[in-house]
Amino acid sequence: MDRGEQGLLRTDPVPEEGEDVAATIGATETLSEEEREELRRELAKVEEEIQTLSQVLAAKEKHLAEIKRKLGINSLQELKQNIAKGWQDVTATSAYKKTSETLSQAGQKASAAFSSVGSVITKKLEDVKNSPTFKSFEEKVENLKSKVGGNKPAGGDFGEVLNSTASASATTTEPLPEQTQESL
Repeated sequence: MDRGEQGLLRTDPVPEEGEDVAATIGATETLSEEEREELRRELAKVEEEIQTLSQVLAAKEKHLAEIKRKLGINSLQELKQNIAKGWQDVTATSAYKKTSETLSQAGQKASAAFSSVGSVITKKLEDVKNSPTFKSFEEKVENLKSKVGGNKPAGGDFGEVLNSTASASATTTEPLPEQTQESL
């Protein structure tokens, strides 16, 4: 093959955009007039193809927008779909699966730990309730209840004692509305 038939198969370096102008001029001087003309035709052809492809792409984008409009797909819906697809892709990764599994195991261990802590606290509260100090305190509350509440039978739980004491003190300290109107 002679140089004219090689065309694009030449092995000469092609200057990149932004390279030194002197290097470009040096490469241009080594081309024959016939080669230059062929490259100009090829350049025009490639530019024409690029223009055609740009027009086709613009037409396709316009058609795409029209289809989306007819289907009622808007930017927000596309964003939601993209996020859903992205999340689906993330959850399919091995890193996500490993992390999820690790967190699940950690959650199970934490749950077991909280359960055992709850059992320990319950046992301690039972120990406190059965202690002599609490029994003495409970007796004192019973005595107070009988003094404040009158001749009610002893017994009931601690909450009942507190409620009866609170209602007894509220009854004795607040005047009734009818009494205040009569005194005026």
